Amino acid sequence: MSGYKIIDVDTHVTEMPDVWTSRVPAHMRDAVPRVDTDARGNLWWYLGDKRIADPGLTATAGVGDLKNRPKSYAEMHPGAYDAKARLKYMDELGIWAMVMYPNVGGFGNQQFLKLPDPALKLACVQAYNDWQTEWASADSRRLLPIVSTPFWDVQETVREVRRCAAMGHKGILFTGDPQSLGQPLLGNPHWNPLWEVAVELDLPISFHIGSGNMEDGMQREKMKEYGRMATFTEISVNVFLRNGMQLNDLIMSGVLARYPKIKFVSVESGIGWVPFVLEALDYQFKDNRVTEERPEFTMLPSEYFARNVYACYWFEQTAPRRLIDKVGVDNILFETDFPHPTSIYGKDVAERIKGGLSDCEAGVEHKILWSNAQKLYKVTGPTAADEAKLAAATAA
Repeated sequence: MSGYKIIDVDTHVTEMPDVWTSRVPAHMRDAVPRVDTDARGNLWWYLGDKRIADPGLTATAGVGDLKNRPKSYAEMHPGAYDAKARLKYMDELGIWAMVMYPNVGGFGNQQFLKLPDPALKLACVQAYNDWQTEWASADSRRLLPIVSTPFWDVQETVREVRRCAAMGHKGILFTGDPQSLGQPLLGNPHWNPLWEVAVELDLPISFHIGSGNMEDGMQREKMKEYGRMATFTEISVNVFLRNGMQLNDLIMSGVLARYPKIKFVSVESGIGWVPFVLEALDYQFKDNRVTEERPEFTMLPSEYFARNVYACYWFEQTAPRRLIDKVGVDNILFETDFPHPTSIYGKDVAERIKGGLSDCEAGVEHKILWSNAQKLYKVTGPTAADEAKLAAATAA
């Protein structure tokens, strides 16, 4: 029996300070993201003269929380930023592979829209993708990069997808809410070249939470009234539910009807809301006689979801125990969100899995933890030598 039991479909890599400054042309270095300290000696990512992210907030797992985040890279779990340490951590938990997403550029890569120069924006995207490829080379079977896209230019997006697919990237990061960023709606033919290259290369498209316009941020007025942590708690759940709205939009846009082989993943949004959204969509779809207006819809919304969409869960306990059949066992993936504040970490991973899936048949658990993701991301499994190495490390 394999010691590796999990393929983790949503993790993040805490970017090193030189990701951009060491990879763009010299004349761009002052304009790309860089790490610097403020007057109090705190580390920040800057874009120009504006602070855009706190490195420590992306790496609290095992070492802190939102109130007590790491103040330096040395205080972080080394697996947050070091690929060899990440692989060691994965071995400790029996995780064979991890899918990787960004931090600094935004969960939909939208931060680079703030840059005025198209060439600079594209250089930032390409530098990140190159760095992610290099990071994954520590073991490209197990560390699975996802293409960050210059989605504001669909032709450049197609070119970048092709370039990164050739380097081994396993999926495409895209915003699930393009209209909030001044771009056309999902159903607009503007995006057809992206859908077509995704189908051609058989790459799933990820809608990670927080991929749209997040400028409302922490909502200062609400923080004054509710408190910082209460506001953050509310916002955290809001962004999960936004993915439900994006799923609504995706299904009713007609994209899934037009591209029957395309695959989408709702990342870090949980699964408990999925049955209600699908039931409500089917009810409204039939009640409003949508097919009279849109004859391209030959199936119910829930059937398009079953054919084309995956959703990821991590901390939930109710939905895995009670709603797997309503979501669809073939449509559920497992994640840890390491090393983010909302991640499950260390022994909590096994405990959450046990609490949610202990009543399932072994075949169901295997699909959710392994085979669904292996098929979607074309993951090469461990060899006998990998298993032997893991067994020896575990015994020691």
